[in-house]
Amino acid sequence: MARGLFGRLFAILLLAGGVAACDDDPTTTPTTPTTLVTETFSGTVGQGGSATHNFSTVTSGSVTATLKTIGTDNTLVVSFALGTWTGSACSLVLANDTATGGAQLKGTMTGQGTLCARIGDVGNIGTTAASYTIEVEHP
Repeated sequence: MARGLFGRLFAILLLAGGVAACDDDPTTTPTTPTTLVTETFSGTVGQGGSATHNFSTVTSGSVTATLKTIGTDNTLVVSFALGTWTGSACSLVLANDTATGGAQLKGTMTGQGTLCARIGDVGNIGTTAASYTIEVEHP
């Protein structure tokens, strides 16, 4: 009986050693996280006007555009949008027509391409142009 028990224990130890030596999934290759690029765009937008800034992504991933500053106190309401650059215009995908300083637009790019961030007057900019800063984080 001791021989049978010893045989079973030896088999269990052998099996445990074999499992411990196995890799979880030998076909899985580690993925490299996408490095985000931060771009800053500044300028002024006048009464009834708008400004567009283009930027290129190299791969798919998360895109975040932030209206960092607008006007003298960040309370000026403007249109803020994120879209796809068509070669001649910004085709809007995400838009906030009541944006103030700190407003964010978030989306996902499915591959390489050229996007655009747009800011525009919605009737609140007076005769003096308003300065702005937009920060975009993208892959």
